[in-house]
Amino acid sequence: MNITEVRIKVCSNSQERLLGFCSITIDNSFVVRDLKIISGDSGAFVAMPSRKLCDRCGKCGYKNHLRANFCCQCGRKLENSRAEQHDNGRAKLFADIAHPINSNCRELIQQMVLEAFDRELVLSQEHGYICSYDDYGEENSRDAESSDDEGPAKRIDAPEQTPGAPHAAKPRAEQRQKSQETRSDEFGVGIFS
Repeated sequence: MNITEVRIKVCSNSQERLLGFCSITIDNSFVVRDLKIISGDSGAFVAMPSRKLCDRCGKCGYKNHLRANFCCQCGRKLENSRAEQHDNGRAKLFADIAHPINSNCRELIQQMVLEAFDRELVLSQEHGYICSYDDYGEENSRDAESSDDEGPAKRIDAPEQTPGAPHAAKPRAEQRQKSQETRSDEFGVGIFS
């Protein structure tokens, strides 16, 4: 496994334990978003993306987060001790969406992310800094925004798909145009124009 790109979003509030967010690209083919860089007691570490765990209300069957005291659908009082307990006695409220299976993989991800975080922290102090964390596949990426005197931003993008491939992504403008063409055939189009 090769981590071919790491994108960092530095959090500006230094009072919080959350230092930043991160996305990694594996083998120029697979992206994992929303890893968190957290300040721990023994230094910074990387937390994998996770989701809130839920259970169903006994009365109406609606899914509620395990921290909820009342059902969000019917208002019934929910028990506080619904969550499973970790070995340390704390309630298990979140589950990883994606995570490394072995310690070698975890160490590789953590090393690459923390090195990229340190570099991004330095870059974020420079004048004209632009965060590239959220611009996957967008036209206004760092490459397009960088001026000639700064030079192009250095990053590795996913390889282009071959035209006609079964899952080839169409440009947004083409999708928008096709969407507008199909709307003209819809019932009632043009009544209020």
